[in-house]
Amino acid sequence: MAERDAQQEFEEALTPTEEAPEPAPSSRVSGWGRVLRGNKPVWIVAGAAVLSLVAGLVLGRFVISPADAAANSAAPPAGLITVPVELGELSNDVTIRADVGYADAVDVSVGEGVVTGRVPEVGAELGGLAVALEIAGRPVIVLPGELPAYRDLQVGATGPDVLQLRQALEAVGIPAGDGASDTFDSALANAVGRLYTEVGYDAPSEEDADEFVRAAEQGVLAADQGVASAQRELDAARSGTDAVTVREADNAVSSARRELDAARGSGADALEIANLQDALGLAELRRSQLDRPADTGAQQDALTAARSARAQAVEELARAREGALASLPQAEVLFLTELPRRVDAVNVERGATATGAALTVSGADVRLTGAAAEADARLLEVGARAVFELADGTEHAATVSAVEAPSGESSRWSVLLEPDPLEPEQIQQLQGSNVRVVVPVGATEGEVLSVPFAALTAGPGGDSRVEVVEGDPRDGERAETRLVTVETGLAAGGYVEVTPGDGDLGEGELVVVGE
Repeated sequence: MAERDAQQEFEEALTPTEEAPEPAPSSRVSGWGRVLRGNKPVWIVAGAAVLSLVAGLVLGRFVISPADAAANSAAPPAGLITVPVELGELSNDVTIRADVGYADAVDVSVGEGVVTGRVPEVGAELGGLAVALEIAGRPVIVLPGELPAYRDLQVGATGPDVLQLRQALEAVGIPAGDGASDTFDSALANAVGRLYTEVGYDAPSEEDADEFVRAAEQGVLAADQGVASAQRELDAARSGTDAVTVREADNAVSSARRELDAARGSGADALEIANLQDALGLAELRRSQLDRPADTGAQQDALTAARSARAQAVEELARAREGALASLPQAEVLFLTELPRRVDAVNVERGATATGAALTVSGADVRLTGAAAEADARLLEVGARAVFELADGTEHAATVSAVEAPSGESSRWSVLLEPDPLEPEQIQQLQGSNVRVVVPVGATEGEVLSVPFAALTAGPGGDSRVEVVEGDPRDGERAETRLVTVETGLAAGGYVEVTPGDGDLGEGELVVVGE
């Protein structure tokens, strides 16, 4: 009853009568206040209903039953894992990092002394017969060779350094005698003299060597005259007594015999006859001595002495001439490998005293020096082509020039590469940088089909095959597939070249790699 009275009062408050005048704004507000105050229980019930409705919607959205949760967390139906067949060139590459620089940089040390000549500039090239420096007015001549100069070389010296000098002179176009001889002889000395002439300097020799040679030559000439005189005396002694002396001796014998005969015929006393007999005997003795061979011992001794004196004079002349021949001081030659060489650094200046490493030189050609693991290094061959990036990002070709096994404790192999010709600006930009080098060690001829290794399976006969999906891979075991026998080729980067043998296989077709 009370609720109907409240509802009626509420409706009457909301429905004005025709006779009632339009209430003022303040009256309308007070009317709504009376409605709210008079129907407070109704409003509480309505609010509770709305809240219940919202709570039900929220719970229905976020609260899930255990059955629904299990259904939602179950794995989707299994499907096939597939990849498409690729078409393109396939290559197996070895990738290494390499430092770019001039080859075989070495420090050059020269003898101490004041630098008196022109000093080379950085970037200059030193070839055979080049003068690296001038120290105290003498040159330091560049020659090809591996063994450093460690002693002065002159006539009579022997050893591997002499052989290297001879071969180095031949290499720069100067004949040096027997190319296999390791003895410094006159032919090599003459070649050294020509070497100094080529570079514009006087060849080193002993002081006053020319005067010693002239004096020795005079000594030999005098010895020759002494030998000739002794030879003449010996020849005269060997020729015996001349005819006049023999004739005089015969006449003396004849005269003594006549005197003896005359005395006997005249009846001379016995004493006179005895004296004449003695005179005849003496004449006959003298004559008989003329028939005996002459004693030439003294003349022979004189000739021997003269010849010995001449031999000594000849030896002195040879020594004097050797002293006059060119020699090669250790400080005046610089042996370097792989000429020409590039000057990388100059540590001296003209007028200063050279000590220690005066220059740093390297090969004139740019080289890439890298390292690789043994497995990769054994795939590389000398002459193999490679590519690396220039400073501007463009690719540039190079050639593998050496693959060397590790030495010492290192396990990395050394790999050397020679780049194709570079412009000076490119060399300047690359010098001292580290680049990525790719060396293809196997490549297909043109485009081929390829699949991942995981796509290959073995057939009953040991042949290789792939499983091609013809239906929807998401159907899993129910998906329609076919087996295609293939021949495998080059493998690279996880893919392998395949050629279909039994069945068709094309680019983009899906092959199974797992489930």
